[in-house]
Amino acid sequence: MRLKNQVAIVTGAGVGIGKAVALRYAAEGAQVLVAEVDTDSGAATAQTIHDAGGEALFVPTDVAEEAEVRAMVEAALKRYGRIDILFNNAGILIYSKDTCVHELTTEVWERTMAVNLRGPWLCAKYVIPHMLKQQRGCIINLASPTGLRGFPGMTAYSTSKGGITALTRAMAADYSRYHIRVNAIVPGCMDTPMNAARLSDETRRQQRVATTPYGRLGTAEDVAGLAVFLASDEADFCVGGFYAVDGGLMAV
Repeated sequence: MRLKNQVAIVTGAGVGIGKAVALRYAAEGAQVLVAEVDTDSGAATAQTIHDAGGEALFVPTDVAEEAEVRAMVEAALKRYGRIDILFNNAGILIYSKDTCVHELTTEVWERTMAVNLRGPWLCAKYVIPHMLKQQRGCIINLASPTGLRGFPGMTAYSTSKGGITALTRAMAADYSRYHIRVNAIVPGCMDTPMNAARLSDETRRQQRVATTPYGRLGTAEDVAGLAVFLASDEADFCVGGFYAVDGGLMAV
């Protein structure tokens, strides 16, 4: 129960990494606001938490929309009175349309930036004032190897995740003096719904496995354990860090 009596917002909590983190946070004693654009999956995550004896509130949220983010934060405060943890997970990869610069459409670029970079910024923008009042808080952003080194044919996604890298560092520099800890988790190639289209081809899947030194793809649950640690008091001196969950991908 490392997060007992903590209030956590997890965005994109309907599937994949967001769902796994929301469930683990609840299992560790946190009260969880499940933010998800898809109503069915978001409600299902909250129900799973309730069925296990935990506390959760589902709020339909498109993180790219400022009014919806503001309403999400207000709902958390109305229900729980405080916000201790923000896990910025919501993101999109528009597979087969995200490509090299001269072939990339404006629509794909703008939607990717809106969800993957504007969304985490908006969530932090509306959560941080309440963390400042508390003089404590934890924000965890979901970064990516694509934002740290070049990957072909993923211009919009890679650029958005590069922005997350910079945003994490900027927030850590600005807010650590107020005991608001900002860190990022960097997953490798994960066997999650976001990557389902890319990994449906068995040849491509095996190529991804072969380039991961640990010899397998990552799972959402691989990330959840680290997300608990970084949100807990055990990580009190962890600030501005980038923590890889990638089976050794970035080590080679």
